[in-house]
Amino acid sequence: MEKRITLRVPDMSCGHCKAAIEGELGRLPVAEASADPQTKAVEVVYDEERVDERQIRAAIEEAGYTVEAG
Repeated sequence: MEKRITLRVPDMSCGHCKAAIEGELGRLPVAEASADPQTKAVEVVYDEERVDERQIRAAIEEAGYTVEAG
């Protein structure tokens, strides 16, 4: 089943941050990943049978950024 989540990433501040986060998420089997430095939000569309939110959060952290709890 397809799911859409929005995660807050408070230390994302520029185009490089956006590219790093989207690049790391691109390694996962997600349908869509979009990071917005202005709103400090990352929106991800994914299939819950292929990947879970924990893996998505870990990928953002692997890129060097903090994901707010919630």
